[in-house]
Amino acid sequence: MTLHWREWLGELRPGDGLVVILGLVSAGASAWMLWQGGAARWAEVRAHGEVVARLPIDRPGEVTVKGPLGETRVEVAPGRARVKSDPGPRQYCVRQGWLNQAGAVAICAPNEVSLHLIGDSPAYDTLNY
Repeated sequence: MTLHWREWLGELRPGDGLVVILGLVSAGASAWMLWQGGAARWAEVRAHGEVVARLPIDRPGEVTVKGPLGETRVEVAPGRARVKSDPGPRQYCVRQGWLNQAGAVAICAPNEVSLHLIGDSPAYDTLNY
């Protein structure tokens, strides 16, 4: 025997709605807090899987890294970092623009260079969940 949705709604009490609302709010708040990477403190640049530079993100800086296709330039400004230029054909890492949260990554796969922002606490994403 199945209940029609109108019959099902008739079975709900005022407290049931409160429980559903509190559950949704707590689930949303938990997801928001746990998936925040927090503020970034360093910009780590890798080439061929090796760390080649680790720049503080609280002051301007720039680093040029050589890859198989040529030079990739990474720029750091207070509170953010980006891949400024890359010789890769599609420019995906350049198009990502400025990264500002810990755990954010820009990968220039054809040139084997990546930019990773690091903070005090690890960010949770699908790779380390």
